This record gives sequence, C-alpha cells and structure tokens, in this order.
Amino acid sequence: MIIGSKLFFYKVLTSTNTHAARLIRISDLPEGTIVYTNYQSAGKGQKGNTWESENGKNLLISIILFPGMIPPEEQFLISMAMSLGICYFLKRYISQCKIKWPNDIYVNDDKIAGILIENSIMGSSIENSIVGIGLNINQVKFLSDAPNPVSLSMLTGKSYNLSTCLTQLTVDLDNEYKKLLSGKRDLIRREYISLLYHYNDWYNYKDSNGIFSGRLLSVTFSGLLQIENRQGIINEFSFKELEFMP
Repeated sequence: MIIGSKLFFYKVLTSTNTHAARLIRISDLPEGTIVYTNYQSAGKGQKGNTWESENGKNLLISIILFPGMIPPEEQFLISMAMSLGICYFLKRYISQCKIKWPNDIYVNDDKIAGILIENSIMGSSIENSIVGIGLNINQVKFLSDAPNPVSLSMLTGKSYNLSTCLTQLTVDLDNEYKKLLSGKRDLIRREYISLLYHYNDWYNYKDSNGIFSGRLLSVTFSGLLQIENRQGIINEFSFKELEFMP
C-alpha cells in the first residue's frame, strides 16, 4: 500500500495541509503519508475559503505524494484519481455521488466533500503534492453560510466509526493512485468524466460574458472543462473562468 504507508494523528491542527507541508520540510517521509486530525482551526478550502468541520465528526486528512511521473501540465490527473477514490468510498454506503468540477464531491445537489491539492513544481516535474480532503461523515448541523453541506450520517440516518471510514477511504484512494502510477491515465479520465455533476445535461453556467445554457462534454488531462453551447460551439474553461448557476 502506498497511500496510508504512514499515519500521523493530531487532536487539533490549524490545517492538515499546512502541517503536511511542514513535515515534508523537516522529515524524510514515505510516499502516501497521511496527516489527519479531529479538528482544524483554520482548515483550507478553495478560493481562500475555510472548511467547516465539527470536532471529531468528520475525516480531515492530507496525503503526501511524490508523483514525479506526472508532467506538471497534467497535474489535474491527481485530482481526478483522488476524486474517484472518494466516490468509490461513498459508494460503499450510498448509491449516488458525483464530482462537481474541478474538485468537489456532491450527492444530488449537496456537497459532501472537498479536495485541495497543493503541488510543488521543480523545473519540469512535480516535486511533491499535498492532497487535502475534507469529507463529512457524522456532522448533522452546519453553522457556516455554506449553501449546501451534507454528510453521510444525514443521508443515511446512521453514525459511522471514523477509523473504519479512514481505512476504507485509504484503500479506495490507494487503488486509484496505483492506476495512475501504472499509466492508466485514459481509464482514470473516462471514469472521472462519467461521474461528473451534470455530465451531458443542459445546464446554466456563467462565464465572463454572462449566463448561458451549455452541455458538459468532457475534461482534458490538464483540467479544462469542455462545454457545448446551444449553437453547437465547444468552449474550454479553466478553474475560476466558469460558475455553475443554481
């Protein structure tokens, strides 16, 4: 096993990603080392947001990877593999989950998990990646102004053992990362696309020109989202260039 080769647990951290970055600087760690905690006082989300999580209720982890075989221009493959691992973990308990591009995991129209990957690039290779994952397991009340959080417990009416969930998640993430290491990049991309939120549906999006109706077709290896508009024109969007409308 690569992911989960070494575990560091802390009752409280400011951020698992921040602590993982510190460990890389001061220690010689095996690939797949996981940093996890019961509570983050300043958990990181996308766009500078924080990640809300009640103490001891959810999975808050960061994984240290050394994916030197992935060229920097295809670093989004790491996000694809990790997104798939989370979805396959959730499918152990629920039938439906989707990947909202670029890195959120949804059940129906609610967000159950988020991923924040921080890559350190040296020259033409990725020196290391820190994969931060927040996955809502047992929390049933959310206090932030996030519009649509949900947890596994809210969906099923059950409580879960976090240690068991971490073990299962680790197995599923490890399986997907090993696919990536073995060169199955096309398979990973196909599986990722098949699980995309609103894949092949007509849906409203917003770009720099305003709101438009489009059909999500694909995602490139570099992470660009390909959407066809009503005129049959296919445009590509990078992160921050597109917004999903309610």
